[in-house]
Amino acid sequence: MKKLILIVPILIAVLLACQPANEKKNADISNQEVSESQDMNLTANDLDEAMYAFNDLPYKADALEPFIDAKIMQLHYDKHHKGYYKKFLAAIDGTSANGLSPEQIFANVSNYSAATRNNAGGYYNHWMFWTNLTPESTEMTDKLKAALLEDFGSVDNFKQSFSTAAKSHFGSGWAWLIVLPGNHLAVVSTPNQDNPLMNVVPEQGIPILTIDVWEHAYYLQYENRRAEYVDNFWKIVDWSAVSERYEMALDGYVYNP
Repeated sequence: MKKLILIVPILIAVLLACQPANEKKNADISNQEVSESQDMNLTANDLDEAMYAFNDLPYKADALEPFIDAKIMQLHYDKHHKGYYKKFLAAIDGTSANGLSPEQIFANVSNYSAATRNNAGGYYNHWMFWTNLTPESTEMTDKLKAALLEDFGSVDNFKQSFSTAAKSHFGSGWAWLIVLPGNHLAVVSTPNQDNPLMNVVPEQGIPILTIDVWEHAYYLQYENRRAEYVDNFWKIVDWSAVSERYEMALDGYVYNP
């Protein structure tokens, strides 16, 4: 009987000693659950915006004046381009396109919705456009110049071909300089927000230069004088960027924003 009396207090002491450790363990588990719950509260849109950036313009809105004025730049970038971006995120939310690069989406764009096609194009094409413009004076590399000579006969012939594609394109769209699979260069145009990376266009290639010929790109300044807008485009082309994209394209790489 005495042995039993001695054992009971010892057991009680052991149980009391263990209780704080159990409480601490439970507290740690509770905190972990709260943290995981907070992570789960991240919306799909938060994750999309982290993956698909909407960067600042690489220059001030008035930097390209007098060829593209600040009012057009602000409207074009803040309203039109950002609008495509937001609609692009909404279009891919909850679909198999979410998490893919623009290049991957374009390669199979025929499998996705019209909203994905239009807004992914609008998101990507505008970045190509902004980043092939500059207020600075730049020169193309000898390598790009040699390629233009080979495929167009001269740089001036290339510019004329590109300008004609941009000026004569019916309705809204884009003109492009692309690198074909055999590394030759070609000029093409696409309607709406299509681009040469999409598997729905007649001639695919890697784009290295583009001009936006939607009316919102020039109408406030040039009205119906698209030809004048296209002619002035050559005064603000960033040939350094185009040359860099050409080098990337030769290695099979595509510019991504």
